[in-house]
Amino acid sequence: MLLFLIVFVTSSVSWPSFSQDVPFPHLSINGYGLIKVAPDSAHFRVRVVESTMNAEQAKQAVDNSVNTVTRALMKAGMSRADISSSNLSVTPQYHYPKSGEAELVGYRATRIMTVEVAEVDKLDQYLNVALSNGMNQVDNVQLKVKRESEFRQQARMLAIEDAKNQAEVLAKGFGYRLGGVWEINYQQPRNLQPIVQRQSTARSSAAQFNDPTISITDQVSVVFKLEAPH
Repeated sequence: MLLFLIVFVTSSVSWPSFSQDVPFPHLSINGYGLIKVAPDSAHFRVRVVESTMNAEQAKQAVDNSVNTVTRALMKAGMSRADISSSNLSVTPQYHYPKSGEAELVGYRATRIMTVEVAEVDKLDQYLNVALSNGMNQVDNVQLKVKRESEFRQQARMLAIEDAKNQAEVLAKGFGYRLGGVWEINYQQPRNLQPIVQRQSTARSSAAQFNDPTISITDQVSVVFKLEAPH
């Protein structure tokens, strides 16, 4: 699937100063890089919750749903390796009257399925398969990009160029010549935070993910020496 990139940068500046830490005219600047990419893969987590008067029946109901959904997803073209399910959770449910002891009213069983979607254009199809075959809640849908490290490097280079370009313009504008780099501060950005859509009901469609984008950013802080013009 082709990725369409939109790139832009911005920067923030600390004006030239004579500080005790840096005892000469200098310019502190933050360079920023941003790349917006179209997601090419996805991940979603769905769950089935069933309540019955009997713990074994509740367990059997959610186990059946997981098995049915797994078969349906594989029939739709998914690899078994891309489908996983969590351990079973069964909890008693009580009614608490204003007076008297708590009353057992049944058992609630839960199982969660996690699905990795290699082709994002099939997300809608696979999510609907899961919802129509037994899953009744959607925890989240994450849109991802496979070449994250490559795009992260591009954003980093944009941040570096942004810092250099803005420093040149600002130094010239204030009557200085830009000297060498005195200090570079760089912090590895956190892992990519793709678009996350959360839903609470089962019958919502994944069609809301039309034309999404993922923002990949990076930044660098640089202290440049400033030299008086000759």
